[in-house]
Amino acid sequence: MDFLTGEILLVDKPLNWTSFDVVNKIRWNLKQKLNVKNIKVGHAGTLDPLATGLLILCTGKNTKLIEGFTGAAKTYTGKFLLGKTTASYDLETPYSATFPTEHITEELLEKVRLSFLGIQLQTPPIYSAKQIDGKRAYDYAREGKVVEMKQNQIEIESFSIDTKDFPEISVAIKCSKGTYIRSIAYDFGKKLDSGATLIELRRTHSGDFSIENAKSVDDWIKIISEA
Repeated sequence: MDFLTGEILLVDKPLNWTSFDVVNKIRWNLKQKLNVKNIKVGHAGTLDPLATGLLILCTGKNTKLIEGFTGAAKTYTGKFLLGKTTASYDLETPYSATFPTEHITEELLEKVRLSFLGIQLQTPPIYSAKQIDGKRAYDYAREGKVVEMKQNQIEIESFSIDTKDFPEISVAIKCSKGTYIRSIAYDFGKKLDSGATLIELRRTHSGDFSIENAKSVDDWIKIISEA
C-alpha cells in the first residue's frame, strides 16, 4: 500500500475513542514506518466517543476525497432507552430525568417512527462539536452556559425499530450528513410524551463503504508495520 501517495482506510472505531484518537494513532504509526516527519491523515464524518463502527480515513493526496465522503448518507444501528433522559442525550452524562412509559403502545411507537421519515429540521445536542462563535458547543455545556443551537436541515431515508426489549428499543436509521442520532433519540422520547436516551450506537455504512470491509485499529497497525 502506498500510504504516502494516498490510501483509503476503513476503520472499525472502538468504544471510548474519539475520531481524532484513531487518526492520531494511525498517523503516528505511519510516520514511524515511513520515517517521515509528517503525513496527511484525515477522517470523513466524526463519530462520538460512545459510538463504534465505520470511520473512513484518508492518507496523502486522498485527503482531498474527504469532503465528498463526508457528504454521503450514513446508516446506523443502535438502542434507545425510553423513560429516561440525560443532558447530552446519550450516556456521556448521567440520567437527569425520568418519565412514564406505561402509556406507550405499539401503535404510538409506529406513529412516531413514521413522523421522522423525510426532510426535516433538527436541533443538534448542546453536547456536540458544533462551532458557536469559534467555540465548541460542548465547551459551553460543560461550563453550564446556555446557548442557542441553530437547526439544521436533515433527511431520514429509513427508520426501523424493534421493541421486543421494551423499554429499550433497537433502531436502524439511514440519514443524511449532519444528522445527530442522539437528537433523534431525544425527540423520539418527546413525541411519545415520555423521554429517551441513546444508549448504544454503531455506524454500519457511509456512502458505498460498509463496516463489513473495515479493520480494527490494531489490524491496521499490523498492516502498516508489515507494509
